[in-house]
Amino acid sequence: MYALNFYTDLYGDVLRNNRKTVTIRMGDKSDKYQTGMVVWVTIGPRFGRRQKLYSAILDRVEVKTIAELSPRDIERENPEFRTQDDVINVLSRIYGDLITPDHRVTVIYFSRIDE
Repeated sequence: MYALNFYTDLYGDVLRNNRKTVTIRMGDKSDKYQTGMVVWVTIGPRFGRRQKLYSAILDRVEVKTIAELSPRDIERENPEFRTQDDVINVLSRIYGDLITPDHRVTVIYFSRIDE
């Protein structure tokens, strides 16, 4: 079973309220995450204790540059985001690197599975 893990302080509320349906990850993760997979959506620190929120199905997995992100991709990543700069700022915070619009990212579209 694969997991999509999120940091509680950044995404806990929007995940619990079903307002986040996309995650944008640095690099090409298409070998790990594929359309149709079922994953756990979890929150917690890296290498720490995590909480499973729910299972989800991966509706679509796309690799593109940050410059190619659509306004809908950005809004589904975080309802408060409007621009590519918003995405660049959060990815820089998470990954600790200098991120530019030319960086490749994997956009993972997911839907919650109610059990």
